[in-house]
Formats: sequence, structure tokens, C-alpha cells
Amino acid sequence: MKLLEDRIREEGVVKDGDVLKVDMFLNHQMDVALFREMAKEWKRLFDGEGVNKILTIEASGIGIACIAAEEFGCKVVFAKKTQGKNLDGELLTTQITSFTKGRVFDVIVAKKFLGPEDRVLIIDDFLANGCALEGLISIVRDSGATLVGCGIAVEKGFQVGGKKIRDMGVHLESLAIVDKMNADGSITFRQ
Repeated sequence: MKLLEDRIREEGVVKDGDVLKVDMFLNHQMDVALFREMAKEWKRLFDGEGVNKILTIEASGIGIACIAAEEFGCKVVFAKKTQGKNLDGELLTTQITSFTKGRVFDVIVAKKFLGPEDRVLIIDDFLANGCALEGLISIVRDSGATLVGCGIAVEKGFQVGGKKIRDMGVHLESLAIVDKMNADGSITFRQ
């Protein structure tokens, strides 16, 4: 998606350790107009799939998932990384390793929010090694819901996550795929 690639080129910052900071518009300060255009593209890519739930993970995926849900006319469920006192009933849980945080999280969704009647689209901001996405896919499958696919804003194509998820047979659509983050701070996108 050229609009997203242009924003990454203009405002993204390449950091050591294969980190791409896009906090000016994607995951700290949020550009809702950009999110709306991203949501329209995911709607086009997954049109006809009968999406009736969007699943994401806290915290960075929530904003884009909410705007996408408006486009699909459905609800958003977000996986929590901590179990608070208000999370009750049967739970779907898995563990993920966060690339950016460098630690393992328990990920939790109340079972009452996902079930066999649901056709789920997973939406997230980044795909690097694929651990978070694998965890969310596991939750969808454990719930008995149907996984329609995964929509990612930015995929790091030079890391294993995209290949791993596609090799699982999952319909994965990334709006911008970064092939290389160069030493001079420039970014090469997959065409």
C-alpha cells in the first residue's frame, strides 16, 4: 500500500536491532485517517469472507483493529497480556514471545467472545518473527472459530514470521513489506 509505505519512508526511524519506529503515526500517536485507508484495503482484500469478528492483541493493534471493525461492521476482541480481576469465566490462553519487548507474555481471551459461529480476521501492527500471530491463531483455533486470515500493517519480510504464517496455509495480507532496513536509515520495500 503506497500510502503506508510513503509514511514509513517519511516518518519511520530505523534503529539498531532491526527495530523500525513508526510511533509518529501507527503505534503511539495514531493517524486515524491513515488507519481508515488501511481498513478499506483490508476490507477489499478480505471481502466476501464473512468476517464477523476482528481479533488483535493489546496494545498497539487495538487502534487499527477498531477502525477496521468499522469497515467490516463487526466487533473487536483484543487478547490481554495480563489477567485482571475482571477477567472471569472460561479463558483461552497461550504464550507468545514479543520481538520488540524481548519477553514472554501469557495472552488471554475470555472464551465467551469467540466461538464456532465466528469468522475471525486477525489484525495487528507488525509481523516480525510471527510469535504473536501464531499465538492469536492458536486462540482462534482453540475457540472453534474459523480463521479467515490475518491483516498486518507492516511486515518485516527479512524475518521469518511471514513465511512461517503463510506456510501454515493462512491467508496473510501485509500492507507494507519491508525487505531491508539500510544502514543509512533508508528502507527497501517488497514490490
